[in-house]
Amino acid sequence: MAETKLLPKIGSKVKININKVQDRLPVKLIDQISSNPRVVTTGYKMTDGRGIGITVRLQNGEENWFFPEEIEKG
Repeated sequence: MAETKLLPKIGSKVKININKVQDRLPVKLIDQISSNPRVVTTGYKMTDGRGIGITVRLQNGEENWFFPEEIEKG
């Protein structure tokens, strides 16, 4: 389980590691992230009862969530 002290704070600017997500996302979203991987954290999401995901807002205003290991300090 992700430790909360390692999760980025809500409102912080982070970067999505495109190499870690390209196998599971639609092409349109991959293109969007590739053009600008910097996002703002908006919250957290329980993933499978044990893990915590991070919700983010992309540059176009769309929100998605990612696993902590797919996010880097931006």
